[in-house]
Amino acid sequence: MDRRILGSDDAALEVSAEGLGCMGMSEFYGTTDEPEAIATIHRALELGIDFIDTADMYGWGANERLLGRAISGRRDEVVLATKFGNVRGEQGEFLGIRGDAAYVHEACDASLRRLGTDRIDLYYQHRVDVNVPIEETVGAMAELVAAGKVLRLGLSEAAPETIRRAHAVHPITALQTEYSLFTRDPEGNGLLDTVRELGIGFVAYSPLGRGFLTGRITDPDELAADDSRRTGRFPRFVGENLRQNLELVERIKAIAAEKGAEPGQLALAWVLAQGDDIVPIPGTKRRGYLEQNAAATELRLTEDDLKRLDEAAPAGATAGDRYADMSRVNL
Repeated sequence: MDRRILGSDDAALEVSAEGLGCMGMSEFYGTTDEPEAIATIHRALELGIDFIDTADMYGWGANERLLGRAISGRRDEVVLATKFGNVRGEQGEFLGIRGDAAYVHEACDASLRRLGTDRIDLYYQHRVDVNVPIEETVGAMAELVAAGKVLRLGLSEAAPETIRRAHAVHPITALQTEYSLFTRDPEGNGLLDTVRELGIGFVAYSPLGRGFLTGRITDPDELAADDSRRTGRFPRFVGENLRQNLELVERIKAIAAEKGAEPGQLALAWVLAQGDDIVPIPGTKRRGYLEQNAAATELRLTEDDLKRLDEAAPAGATAGDRYADMSRVNL
């Protein structure tokens, strides 16, 4: 597994070229299987994937506890990333976004307990609290660095101006935002330009379009009843949007077949080819799909391949918003 550097200077962090997103192991994408999830994390480490991503809101703490059990006794093999800011109640209900200094400290201590560790390698603000100055939030995060509880800082779904203001308070190592052939917004909204100007790495979440780019999802009604992709949370999976987007996936599948690759592998290879400062973190809860994703790092795309993919899935081609409620995204 190749290595990449997120961030620059004293904020630099070396990670595997591809990471592992753990969200679906605990929530949102149908049934869960903890033994298989833990086996998947262990298999990732065997394959050289050490950049493991979670958040306190996934399963409202369950995902961090699962990851903590999985890496028990192997902490030094892992570059551990987690997030705070999305507040949930005891029944999983969404209670809002908090970025005030007191909550930053409270959330970090709770994550450390659940993860069973004394440090977080990369700590993100999961969503920006527009009611709290970003300077206050990042100032509190910097205090965590000074205390040794956190090594590097990140932001998720933050706008260019927010990133600049945050970076002025304390060096930001990485911005995590959705990016794929399905979601090319960062190319046109200034995000990639901003982070590259500031020397901040880019972590691409949902690089497989929430599984859509694998070609395995053609009818969301076939997914589990509690899978968020069939509940209306993601407009791209419903109605006319779905029909248009399936046409896009068919074009990607055709190119993948010519390359002797799976469509999901081609989609990951495309993200990897966008720059050495970009690290995709495809999520999966099964070893088989993990191994398939990891093999994408060995797929080399030619200039002609990249041109054809740009034509097959140009920016703005995907039908529907990323979320039914985009108000939580700092634009």
